[in-house]
Order: sequence, then C-alpha cells, then structure tokens
Amino acid sequence: MPATPQTIALVDDDRNILTSVSIALQSEGFDVRTFADGAEALKSLTAKAADLVVLDIKMPRMDGMELLGRLRQTSTMPVIFLTSKDDEEDELAGLRQGADDYIRKPFSQRLLIERIRALLRRQSIGQGRAEPGTTVARGDLLLDFSRHACTWKGQDVDLTVTEFLLVKALAIRPGHVKNRDQLMDAAYGERIYVDDRTIDSHIKRVRKKFRAVDNEFNQIETLYGVGYRYKDS
Repeated sequence: MPATPQTIALVDDDRNILTSVSIALQSEGFDVRTFADGAEALKSLTAKAADLVVLDIKMPRMDGMELLGRLRQTSTMPVIFLTSKDDEEDELAGLRQGADDYIRKPFSQRLLIERIRALLRRQSIGQGRAEPGTTVARGDLLLDFSRHACTWKGQDVDLTVTEFLLVKALAIRPGHVKNRDQLMDAAYGERIYVDDRTIDSHIKRVRKKFRAVDNEFNQIETLYGVGYRYKDS
C-alpha cells in the first residue's frame, strides 16, 4: 500500500499565496488544507491536526501569533511561521510562542518546501523512527524517542520537535558543552542556518516548560560566550 500523504495546513490571508503554495505542495505529494484566517484555522486544526502548519503572522480576526499561542496550549504540531522581511521582533516572538522555524517574505516556494521537508525529517528523528524504543534517562529526566515523549520527575513536559531535539542533544552527553552551532545542527540539520538568538529563544522556552512542572529545574546551564550544557548530576 502507498504511504498516506502528509498533510500541510497553510494559514494566510493572501489568497495568491494560498493558491500558488498549495499547488506547489500538492505537486510534491502533500495533502494541503488552506485557511484564510486564524479563527477558521484554529477551529479546524483543533478538531483534526495536520502534520505541519505554515502560518502567516499578520492576519485579520485572529493573527498568527494568537493562533500559535492557542495551538501550543494543546498541541506540539510542527509550525513554520512567515514574517515580513527584516521583522526580527516577530521572529523572536514567534519562537518564544513555540514555533519551530520561520521564513521571511518574500520567499521562494522551493525554499519553503525544503524547510517543510527538513522539519518533517526532524520530527521523524525526534520520534526515534531510526532507533525504535530508545530511551535516555538522566536523573529525573526521561526521553523516549519512539514516542517523542519527555518527562521530568514523572510529569509530562510537552516539547515541540525542535525543543525535543535540543534537549536530546544536551542530555545525551551531560557535562559536555554544546556551542550554538552544534545545537543548530542537532535541531535544524547542517544545511539550514539560523542565528544564535533562535537557539537562545528555544532554550528559554524549554526552561520555562520544565519550570512549569518543577520551579527548581536548573539542569540546562548557560556558559556565556560558549554555549549550553546539561548538568551532570
């Protein structure tokens, strides 16, 4: 039997983008669901998740930032968000809300498709399809690659694909410093470049999630000017 096509949700109030990108993605074998505003997308994606969401930030009724925040209350679906050229504040705000990646408008469809495929591959790695059943236990931390599951002191910590891969990269070798370039490669792959602040934003969000279940969580240490490490218990 042929594999079930992966589903991409496109959320943008620009009908031209919805039409052209939808056609490009369908030609690559994806199923595509399109939404012209955030409220419509939230209702549909809450009822039935997609494999990945491509989300514009500036939209009427419910903008992309609010939609992203609402989705992250219940879902870790991979999200790529679209920002205006050079709008760095939107990029950082989106990452803090839990987006996995971003692309600046105007963008090439080839670039978007490449980033979508890269994020779906990262999700597959994060779910451990290449290493079924593998788990890592570091003190109170348990990572289950096969289920893309993370627990701290027995409590679930819901991590996005990017966040899970960052925690995995740090926890596999506790006590060893990972610089930002190494963490970029672990979370995004060697072919994709993101700036240092992207990694920093993800780490801040990871810490916030762990501290929501344990206010004293301090296992991820910052070595200023160098990088991060997972504390060797």
